[in-house]
Amino acid sequence: MSAPRRYEQIADLLAQRMAQGIYPVGDRLPSIRTLCREQGISITTAQAAYARLEASGLAEARPRSGYYVLPQRRLDQLPTVSRPAQRPLEVSQWDQVLTIVEPVPGFQPLHRLGSGTPALDAATLRPLVQLLSGRYHAADARHLGYDSLAGDPALRLQVARLATASGCLLHPDDVLVTTGCQEALAIALGVLTSPGDVVAVDSPGFYGAMQILAAHGLKALEIPTDPRLGMSLEALELALDQWPVRAILVTPTCNNPLGYTMPDDRKRDLVALASRHDVAIIEDDIYGDLAFDNPRPLALKACDTEERVLLCSSFSKTLAPGLRVGWIAPGRYRDQALHEKYVSTGASATPPQRAVAAFIDKGRYQRHLREICRRYRRQRDIMIEWVARHFPAATRISHPQGGFQLWLEMPEGFDSLRLNERLASERLQVAPGPMFSASGKYRHCLRLSYAASPTAELEAAVRRIGEVAGELLDAEG
Repeated sequence: MSAPRRYEQIADLLAQRMAQGIYPVGDRLPSIRTLCREQGISITTAQAAYARLEASGLAEARPRSGYYVLPQRRLDQLPTVSRPAQRPLEVSQWDQVLTIVEPVPGFQPLHRLGSGTPALDAATLRPLVQLLSGRYHAADARHLGYDSLAGDPALRLQVARLATASGCLLHPDDVLVTTGCQEALAIALGVLTSPGDVVAVDSPGFYGAMQILAAHGLKALEIPTDPRLGMSLEALELALDQWPVRAILVTPTCNNPLGYTMPDDRKRDLVALASRHDVAIIEDDIYGDLAFDNPRPLALKACDTEERVLLCSSFSKTLAPGLRVGWIAPGRYRDQALHEKYVSTGASATPPQRAVAAFIDKGRYQRHLREICRRYRRQRDIMIEWVARHFPAATRISHPQGGFQLWLEMPEGFDSLRLNERLASERLQVAPGPMFSASGKYRHCLRLSYAASPTAELEAAVRRIGEVAGELLDAEG
């Protein structure tokens, strides 16, 4: 056997240091130049060493940033492709959703790992807090009266400018401001559907959208979804041929809860498929600006030449949910959407809109995104490592490409609802899988948030959740 070549020796040395914790998960590895200087090697040798680490799944290169330590996980640990029921179903699961969004009085979890709340302690949010404070302090009749039904013109201008990053060419008049993304989705469904209609959805899917379907008396047709590629277009086409689908509701970028981003070619194919069947698409892009790679991925709306895509988003996940500032670009349905907006909430609150518009205009929003995406990416890797270390070996783990949610798949027979019941006495909480299905599927799955900064206390909470999960699995066995 020949002796290892120099680049192999360097790669093995770095891998050993990772295993020893000298380079923890999520941390940046030495730069090419630093490695050359420390080890007395050429740039070519250093590049070959890092290429070996990448091929082994130990590190990843990030453009204009360097190489970073990845969690030690295998590709076969990804969740399996979902296999939901192949027929339209009425949505249930409200009681489970309520326990997450409105905890029982007196129950305050130490760690709400099932929450969809972003990190609110980022220093880059302080200018926004100052802007909000200034807006309320200087309130006059102009600030306290009704705003335009379509929303503050300055904010709509900023939203239109931001949309260019996702490939969308919007005029400010194309944008309607809403009270969060939830209202945007409700407006879109109100425009397109009537009680009893069928809506195709990705599965697992956002539980808030599922509950809008329930409130509108709609049926969900869950489409199999791949944890890397997104909604199965083949299964969707079969569904469109078989059922009278009125709309397609999908989160193709930084999906919640699976975390995938649908490749651009598949996004184009999805829009083309909707065009052939003359079906509208409701695109939930609330996590799109939290994509880890730059530039951020295309929106479906960018592939739409017929204005059949209703693009919905908000600043609830990128900035703060308490702002209640969202928006919809409803395309050809603008007039109907404006009427839906009027009958639902009327004009949205004025001061938050103007504070967000000023925050964006001053360049603060992009600065915040750069910082928070770096943070979430590192925390994703740390959370994956913790789950791999503390959960049962058979656990499958998603690999989100943006946002701050992790989807776990346990062996069949595991009960995530029972897990939450066991954790309540220890003031811990996860988001059980059945919330993300119309029919209560995914009982063996759960969602964890990695928005909170990693601490020893947080790791202890994850460890305890993994221990209880293991106990439940053993009891099933």
